[in-house]
Amino acid sequence: MKPSASQVEAFLKSPPAAMRAVLVYGPDQGLVRERINRLVKLAVADPSDPFRIAELTPARLKEDPARLSDEAAAIALTGGRRAVIVRDAGDGVTAPFSSYLANPKGDAMVVAEGGDLGPRSSLRKLFEAADNAAALACYADSGASLAGVIHEELKAAGLSAEPDAMSYLTDHLGGDRRLTRAELGKLALYMGGPGKVRLEDAVACVGEASALSMDDLSLAVAEGDHAGTQRLLDRLLGEGNSPITILRSVGRHFQRLHLAAGMMTQGKSAEQAVAALKPPVIFKAVDRFRRQLGRWPADRLGKALDILLDAEADCKTTGMPAAEITSRALMMIARAAGRR
Repeated sequence: MKPSASQVEAFLKSPPAAMRAVLVYGPDQGLVRERINRLVKLAVADPSDPFRIAELTPARLKEDPARLSDEAAAIALTGGRRAVIVRDAGDGVTAPFSSYLANPKGDAMVVAEGGDLGPRSSLRKLFEAADNAAALACYADSGASLAGVIHEELKAAGLSAEPDAMSYLTDHLGGDRRLTRAELGKLALYMGGPGKVRLEDAVACVGEASALSMDDLSLAVAEGDHAGTQRLLDRLLGEGNSPITILRSVGRHFQRLHLAAGMMTQGKSAEQAVAALKPPVIFKAVDRFRRQLGRWPADRLGKALDILLDAEADCKTTGMPAAEITSRALMMIARAAGRR
């Protein structure tokens, strides 16, 4: 089965009794790990208990395909339900899982940790089609889901964010659930106790290095800097940032350009339009942002946003390499920036 986004939370709290295995996959590896931990804790209160947790790898299953079924059927020496986790699961473990799901034994919580599996993945297809298994996709937080995570973490620390601070946080977080929670934990520590998070607090504490890298890439794309765009993209991908996160970050930059361009069509000067943006443009980039407004009229900004949205959809649905889709989209936009 394939739970919808609105069904995932209920599934994680109480999976259907018929479920014998769950595949958790996607580009947001922090969210993948978080959901796997939640599923494991449904069966094992202490995930460090060696008698009730078994971790398998594709290499181990290749050597002994029956090991998955054996571990799922094993009885813990100390009693209680067990959990079996298959790390780095890909299409190479489709056969062992197919055999297990056809004749499941035992009551273990069996979980497969996958990467960014495309729609053509045989493992993903197996879990989506099975009546006794489920596939949970983990994509980067955005919009309401990201705002919910931020609110949850801040509330736990007795904090709430002012509107400008919340806008900044949603612009600079969301690429990886684990990193998002870590950055918000740093912010809570910085605040030192309950209260209101202001914009200056968020700017001072959250994701400065990563945010600057993303901002640099967005600026390079909008300026038509082909070499800089590819260099920064390679760096961000090498650091583990997902292509979808990168596309959304560049998209936010072009949305802000589009908003400012709209203000200018209503009579504001470029300086006034830039000054009206919330959160404010980083002071070091104000001049570059203003020059980009002269390069990008509103209609062409709309076309650039369409390219970014199409690229994100292609990353999720075509099965093609997401990094190549992202690179092609950014280069198309960078080339368009050169045509005034």
